[in-house]
Amino acid sequence: MNRKHVGRVMRKYGLAGLRLRKRQVTTVPEPFATPVPDLLRRDFTASEPNTKYVGDITYLPVGDGEFLYPATVIDCFSRRLVGWSIADHTRTSLVTDALRAAGATRGSLAGAVFHSDHGAQYTSHQFAQICAESGVRQSMGAVGTSADNALAESFNAAPKRETLRNARRFDGARACRLAVFRHEQVSTLRGQGPSTPCRPVPRRVWCGAAPGLGEKTDGL
Repeated sequence: MNRKHVGRVMRKYGLAGLRLRKRQVTTVPEPFATPVPDLLRRDFTASEPNTKYVGDITYLPVGDGEFLYPATVIDCFSRRLVGWSIADHTRTSLVTDALRAAGATRGSLAGAVFHSDHGAQYTSHQFAQICAESGVRQSMGAVGTSADNALAESFNAAPKRETLRNARRFDGARACRLAVFRHEQVSTLRGQGPSTPCRPVPRRVWCGAAPGLGEKTDGL
């Protein structure tokens, strides 16, 4: 079936194609960063919790040219979101806050691997220092290869797709935080079996206050 035939059928039934929003760049490599090995090699499974994590930054439109940027830390064992941060910027503090929140949830991240892309936030000296202080080993895939961080990419795409529902943007920053918070609460609870108890991430994380640093929660 060729393009012209598809066009005629669409016009006949009053259909129109969905025009995707212009992609917001969140991964900007740091040209002089210290090389970090790929410790996962696209193996996003784990035999126990608190051993392997992945993370990424995504973007959510809240106005004309305005965005909120969530950063996530996801456990490869349970696929649970154990740490997050959200802000109107992509400075390094965005990802360090998310990792600290994960540490507060777990109590300790010592010995765990954290895998990310080559964004300047993750290759920064500040983030490397936080990882070292937490006993976390950094891991990164190849530059420009989204498949090397596929779990985080897929996880972060869900709230954007399922909360916007083809809308162009959220009706303000607070509406964005509330919608994504509700989505993540449902997703976290839906993903836990009866043998894996989980306390939902605190509401204030997404609703305007700072991430829940120092607030420990139970579960995987």
